[in-house]
Amino acid sequence: MTVIFPTPASPFNIGTRGSPLALAQAHETRSRLMAAFDLPEDAFAICVIKVTGDAIQDRPLKEIGGKGLFTREIEEALLDGSIDIAVHSMKDMPVEQPGGLLLDTYLPREDVRDAFVSLHAKGLSDLAEGATVGTSSLRRRSQLLAKRPDLNIVEFRGNVQTRLKKLGDGVAEATFLAMAGLNRLNMTDVPRTAIAPDDMLPAVAQGAIGIERRGDDDRAAEMLAAIHDGPTGQRLAAERSFLGHLDGSCETPIGGLAELNGGSLRLRGEILRTDGTEVFADEMSGAIEDGPEMGREMAVELLEQAGPDFF
Repeated sequence: MTVIFPTPASPFNIGTRGSPLALAQAHETRSRLMAAFDLPEDAFAICVIKVTGDAIQDRPLKEIGGKGLFTREIEEALLDGSIDIAVHSMKDMPVEQPGGLLLDTYLPREDVRDAFVSLHAKGLSDLAEGATVGTSSLRRRSQLLAKRPDLNIVEFRGNVQTRLKKLGDGVAEATFLAMAGLNRLNMTDVPRTAIAPDDMLPAVAQGAIGIERRGDDDRAAEMLAAIHDGPTGQRLAAERSFLGHLDGSCETPIGGLAELNGGSLRLRGEILRTDGTEVFADEMSGAIEDGPEMGREMAVELLEQAGPDFF
């Protein structure tokens, strides 16, 4: 088909949340599309959509409905045609998309690691017994308690800037952020120590940007195909298969990471009790194209190890 490219008079509408990180991801998407098709910046419009998850900051995610809170209003705008594509942090995305929508475009993945952030300490071992650590992530909370059950862990919702202010106000002595977010925001002044995945397995799809579209929108499909990163897609196919077969949500502490080496894929996964008292982990390697099946097998194996009442 002949693509009718957007123009300043009829721009391509990019939907996003309104946080600085979400906007940085939308701007990266716009820049890549501009470069791929030699289009001017004003051929695109960044459309900020307010989502429930950003509006409610005083309660844990598991109490207000899980990951769909960051996507529902954006996906409604996509379905009603208000926007042409939606840009998401993939670690926030449910495995299943609403009918009529497709999520099959990924930008090159950023640093997958978590960052230990503190104004005074360099790492977890520097924290005194009983120190207060802030995090809104159930995975990070469980991983921390598995290593340091003495820590006092408090709820730490909000964007990167909000969490850093809480540190400065003394609400906690340390917190954890994604290295990818700090890098995308160019926040080189934030005191951080990257944590190796061997020490803290990241969230499934951490560091990846996904772009959602309508299934029947051929123009969006063709434009997005030009900026899709194949290796990121291969890694996420394995990780999200693992997550999907665990029925993972914001109420479930799950870590997962796929890495490519030549023609092979290494997949690591873990599930944890929320209090950190039990951790079940596995690792598999195989052909890249077998990644989704490896994810399914690993999920089945870990669920068998954990027993029927684990979640």
